Amino acid sequence: MQGSVFGTYYRVIYNAEEDYQKQFDSLFYAINKSMSTYQVNSDITKLNRNEANTVDEHFVNVFNTSKAIYKATHGAFDPTIGAVVNAWDFGPEGKIVNLDSLKIDSLMLSVGLDRVKLEGNRIIKPQQTFIDFNAIAKGYAVDVISGFLSSKGVDNHLVDIGGELKANGINIEKGQAWKVGVENPNFDGTQSINKVIALSDKAMATSGTYRKFKVDEHGNRYAHIIDTKTGYPSKTSLLSISVIADDCMTADAYATAFKTMGIEKVTTFLKSHPELQVFLIFQNNNKALEKLSLNGFPDN
Repeated sequence: MQGSVFGTYYRVIYNAEEDYQKQFDSLFYAINKSMSTYQVNSDITKLNRNEANTVDEHFVNVFNTSKAIYKATHGAFDPTIGAVVNAWDFGPEGKIVNLDSLKIDSLMLSVGLDRVKLEGNRIIKPQQTFIDFNAIAKGYAVDVISGFLSSKGVDNHLVDIGGELKANGINIEKGQAWKVGVENPNFDGTQSINKVIALSDKAMATSGTYRKFKVDEHGNRYAHIIDTKTGYPSKTSLLSISVIADDCMTADAYATAFKTMGIEKVTTFLKSHPELQVFLIFQNNNKALEKLSLNGFPDN
């Protein structure tokens, strides 16, 4: 099954007779209603406008995982960077004209997930803090669809939402593990595969700067991932980060965090996180592409 959701595509392949389209649509609707910053009456939008503070189970699940990864990465992953993302015109709201360091500094005063608390199903946050789960919600939705299929006894399936993946069991048709691809970071919009790997009972998410970026009048390229420490688009040689984890929500969040951390910090971090497998594509000093596999990221 395939269609459009969250501003991208989804594809679900599973081995069963039942048509679960209505259930998928219902789950997508609930997740959007909870966490879409592009919907004017979603829970997260009302929360960001300080109109309401009650949230649902989906929001609670994503918030708790976000908090854990925020702490693990010392703030490199931070969903409260949303107002700054919007200021750079990468978010759902319009661009701020004449963006300068004073405006960035002002917006950064409201950044920090440690300032946001969860009490039951109520979120307590500073008025100016803007929460944006777009760097983790797609991965969470993958897990929700995968979990739904597993609950129906459909153990062999592949869920793909905009390139974030969860592979369970095997591809029955092929009689082997699911094969998934890691794309080359092509700036011209073309698509080509860098490597194909086997994935089974694991999730993979990829974060890149080669599709969504802006170029200023001086030709400088700005990534859509904002450095949570500075408030400025991240400047790093990393072009693509693929993360394999047990669940897609975790893989999705870490792929974003690693983009701002850079190669050396990621390499050090992974020494104490063997549960994550990572594949990096980056530009060396000569602007040539290099690849690095960490923690046993599969070759094929």
